[in-house]
Amino acid sequence: MRKLLGVLCMALLVPVPGFARQQPPQGQVFTPGPANEPQLAQQVRHALLMLPYYSIWDNLSFSLNGGVVTLEGSCPPGPPWEIRSDAENAVKRIKGVTQVINHIKLQPLSALDWQIRRAEERAIYGDPEIGTRYGYQALPSIHIIVDNGRVTLVGVVDNQFDNTLIRTRANQVPNVFSVKDDLVVLNPGKKKEDVSQK
Repeated sequence: MRKLLGVLCMALLVPVPGFARQQPPQGQVFTPGPANEPQLAQQVRHALLMLPYYSIWDNLSFSLNGGVVTLEGSCPPGPPWEIRSDAENAVKRIKGVTQVINHIKLQPLSALDWQIRRAEERAIYGDPEIGTRYGYQALPSIHIIVDNGRVTLVGVVDNQFDNTLIRTRANQVPNVFSVKDDLVVLNPGKKKEDVSQK
């Protein structure tokens, strides 16, 4: 009996392929935190979401160790889009934060990258299947990160059909070297028929 319990425990510890990808990344700003998230983490998330220039071109995340907040991610360079210092200043003002470590990377200053950003935005949010459900939000949940012609899609989508459609649209944009899909699928088992009834 003990051997059987040991085998079952080991089986539970083995990661299931694809399962980890469905969980929202830790500290990702535009994904909801866990139900037991500390109040300080909620305040950090809220402060970052309220940044006036936080957009679909930015990818912000954070980790919390006591009162020390480490900011991660990347953003385009140059005002008004360069939110690296804005994020740090907003988090510093939160009661209970003792230190902010800023690891937000500035993406390269590139005219081609801006062309790709705009073309990806049109390809993804211009699609009626996607734009009507994800584009009409104060901060849309699909973020397009471009770094030297390489595109990373981050954020949250409702189902696998949307995820596949978004990835397909992103891959159709010219001058893109690669597209990495880091989108979190909230309801991976939802079928296309369920989506079309919305």
